[in-house]
Amino acid sequence: MKWVTRENANVDRIACPWLIKRFIDKEAEFIFVQNDKVIEVAEKEDAHSYDAEGAEFGHKGSKCTFDSLIDAYNLTDPTLLLLARIVNGADTNNPDAPPESSGLKAIAYGFAMINTNDHHKIELETPMYDALYEWCKRRLGK
Repeated sequence: MKWVTRENANVDRIACPWLIKRFIDKEAEFIFVQNDKVIEVAEKEDAHSYDAEGAEFGHKGSKCTFDSLIDAYNLTDPTLLLLARIVNGADTNNPDAPPESSGLKAIAYGFAMINTNDHHKIELETPMYDALYEWCKRRLGK
């Protein structure tokens, strides 16, 4: 399935492809377009839209798109839910964010500053999310 979002991705729009490929759609393809083209391209490509105005999956209240995907696909893995708290804190102004959120935000924005190609950002940041997932697993004693 194709997934469409806004270009110039960081934090949530890079964390979501990791989540989608690992837990929802292993064959997912990602398309990054101008903000005002997300819905149009999603309809044309028969794709899911995310993290954009009017998108199928997006921010809802205090939840970021990563959280919305977890809810929509009924993902209940405790390790993933801990990682979601960290992603949420890095992407929102959540006052109860875990301290790791600040580090994730700094690293994600750093990647965005040195990489302009969104597909390359996914490639570079995927091992970071894999590592953070493993860290969360150990933190939960698994």
